[in-house]
Amino acid sequence: MKGIILAGGHGSRLYPLTKIFNKSLLPIYDKPMIYYPLQTLKEIGCKEICIVSGKEHCGQIMNQLGSGSDYDVDITYRVQDKPGGIAQALGLCRGFAGRDNIFVCLGDNIFEDNFSDLKLNYFDSWCHIFLKEVPDPERFGVPVFNQGPKNERTLIRVDEKPENPLSNYAVTGLYMFNDEVWSIIDTLKPSKRGELEIVDVINWYVDREKTTYTELEGFWSDAGTPDSLVHANKLVSERSKDD
Repeated sequence: MKGIILAGGHGSRLYPLTKIFNKSLLPIYDKPMIYYPLQTLKEIGCKEICIVSGKEHCGQIMNQLGSGSDYDVDITYRVQDKPGGIAQALGLCRGFAGRDNIFVCLGDNIFEDNFSDLKLNYFDSWCHIFLKEVPDPERFGVPVFNQGPKNERTLIRVDEKPENPLSNYAVTGLYMFNDEVWSIIDTLKPSKRGELEIVDVINWYVDREKTTYTELEGFWSDAGTPDSLVHANKLVSERSKDD
């Protein structure tokens, strides 16, 4: 099982903070942002991790993390020459992953849950996603469910940033895929914004009833906007003081 951190993109929503720095190196309380997805993947059990970054800032991340030996992991790097979507960035890691299952974490996602403590059923899944109930689901990919006669829920699709969300859950930036993911990426067509979308990958699995999910209990933040960056700092600061 291998881990992947996607830390590309221009971070335009955080400009001018990201004029010089990759957003994943911005501080969240007492650590650079990228330390948190790195810790998440370590908790899951990933010892080999690939980090994808844009060519403008790849050197900064390498200077910060190096080979990974300081963090008891083995880190390799891939360069995304220009933004092409999450799925396109993920596709750069095909050679790194081989036939292993992969856990993918977005570089701006911060989780309170300790994943080493979670009882996950992803080993029997082709695809596993992590959901969090949020007040503003229209900002994210939103899972849509069918409600069964005994109130059981069946995931039927994920809608990308819908105007009228059909649930109060967001698909967080942490995913598990089996090695089928590479052939799926090969079939994707660019979306209206010209990118290969990770939601299309997830929906391929959902359509074939190959997706499972976990509902997270602790806080989750995607620190990709000024407001969410401040919010993430506040959440992590409060947790650190409690510890």
